[in-house]
Amino acid sequence: MTTRPLVLASASPARLRLLRDAGLDPRVVVSGVDESALHASDPQALVLELAVLKAEAVAGTLAGEELVVGCDSMLELGGEVLGKPRDAADATERWKRMRGQTGTLLTGHCLVDVPTGRLAAAVAATTVRFGTPSDAEVEAYVASGEPLHVAGAFTLDGRSAPFLDGIDGDAGNVIGLSLPLLRDLLAELDVQITDLWA
Repeated sequence: MTTRPLVLASASPARLRLLRDAGLDPRVVVSGVDESALHASDPQALVLELAVLKAEAVAGTLAGEELVVGCDSMLELGGEVLGKPRDAADATERWKRMRGQTGTLLTGHCLVDVPTGRLAAAVAATTVRFGTPSDAEVEAYVASGEPLHVAGAFTLDGRSAPFLDGIDGDAGNVIGLSLPLLRDLLAELDVQITDLWA
C-alpha cells in the first residue's frame, strides 16, 4: 500500500517532533491564519474553530493525496483563555497567576482528506497542575524566551517542566498534539495511523 502524504499545518517544532517520534514524516506548510481575528466565549469551540481554519487553509492549496492536520492550543485557567503571551511582562504576570493553580490545556485537532474534502475534528483536554516557582525562577524562565512562543506560556518538554507538579491526561496534548486523538480522527477518515509510518 502507498503511504499517504501527511501535511502539518503548523510551524510548531514540538508538534513536528511528536509526529516524527511516532514514525510519521509530515511536510510542514504553515497556514497563515490570523489567530487574533477569532474570538469565542467557549474555549473548546475556539481552539476547534482555529484548528479547522488552519487545516482547511492549507488543504485548499493542495491537489494531491495529502492528509492535512491542523492544531491550535490554549490554556483555560480560572475561566480565562490564554494563548501565547503578548510579551515578557505578560508572561511574567501570567506565571505569577498560574502558581499553585490547576488549568486545562485544550488542543483543537482537525484532519482534512484533500482528495475527498472530508474532515474529522475534535478537542483534547489535559489537566495541568502548576507548581510554585519563585519570583526569581519565573524571571529567569521568562528571560529564556521560551514562554513567549507557546500557548499558556509554558511547555511540558522544556525549561518550565520543573515548575509543573503534574498532569492528568495525554502529555502529548500539552506538548502540542494528541497522538491517540489523531489516530481516532484518521480512523474516522478510514485511514490507519500505521499506513502513514515513514
